[in-house]
Amino acid sequence: MPHNRARVRAYVDSSPFQWFIIGVILVNAVVLGLETSPRLMEASHGWLTALGWITVGIFVVELGLRIYAHGRDFFRDGWSLFDLFVVVIALIPASSGFGVLRVLRVLRVLRLLSAVRSMRRVVAALVATIPGMASIGALLVMLVYISGVMSTQVFGDTDPEHFGNLPNSLLSLFQIMTGDDWAAVTRPVTDEHPWAWAFFIIYILASTYIVLNLFIAVAVEALEKQSDDDAREIVEEIEEGDTEILNALSELKDEVASLRAELSQRP
Repeated sequence: MPHNRARVRAYVDSSPFQWFIIGVILVNAVVLGLETSPRLMEASHGWLTALGWITVGIFVVELGLRIYAHGRDFFRDGWSLFDLFVVVIALIPASSGFGVLRVLRVLRVLRLLSAVRSMRRVVAALVATIPGMASIGALLVMLVYISGVMSTQVFGDTDPEHFGNLPNSLLSLFQIMTGDDWAAVTRPVTDEHPWAWAFFIIYILASTYIVLNLFIAVAVEALEKQSDDDAREIVEEIEEGDTEILNALSELKDEVASLRAELSQRP
C-alpha cells in the first residue's frame, strides 16, 4: 500500500499531470463563459453542459487521487482545501436550498492559482503584504478625513454640492484621488478661491502618488522576499539531494570495500 501511494503521489505531482489539469481548468473557464449565453446554450444541444460536467468529473477524480496520495497532509494544505471547496460547490444541485451557491462555481477558474506555482507565489506575497497595506490604508484614511474636514469648513459655502457636508466632501475627495473627472469637482472652488489649487495639488500628490508608491513598495518588497524564500527552498532541496547522493556513494564504497576484503581472504 505505501508503495502504491508513493506511485500515485509521483503521478499527481508530475509536470504532465499538472499541465493536463491546467488545460482542464482553462476548458472549464471557457465553458462557464459560454454558459452565460442562452443562445449558445440552446444551439449546443446540451453538449456544453455535458462538457462542463466532464471537467467537474475530472476535478473530482484528481482530488480523490491527491487525497489518497497525500493522506492527512492534503487537509493541512490551504491550497488543497481551496480546491476541495471549489469542487464541492460545483456538485451542489441547482434545485437544493443552497442552489444559489452554485453561482460561486465560477471560482473554479481560480484553481489556476493553486495549479500554477508562480501564481501561488504572487498570492502568498500579497497575503504577506496585508499588515503593511493595512498601515498604509490607515494613513490614507487619516489623510482623506483631515482633508475632508478642512474642505468642508473652507469650501462648504462656495460649493455645497461637493463640499457642503463631510460625507459629500469625502466622496468628492475620493473622486479627485481616483482622477475621475476631478477638474469638474475642483473648478467651482478654484474659480472662487484662486489659492485653492495649492490645496488640491498637495492633496493629489499626497494621496495618489506618495501613498500609491508606498503600496507598490510594500508589494515589491513582499515579492522579493517571496523570491528569496523560494530560492532558499530550492538550494535546500539541492543540498538534501546532494547529501542523499553522497550517502549512497558512501554506502556503495563500503560495499565494494567489503567485497574486496572477502575476495582477498579466499584461497
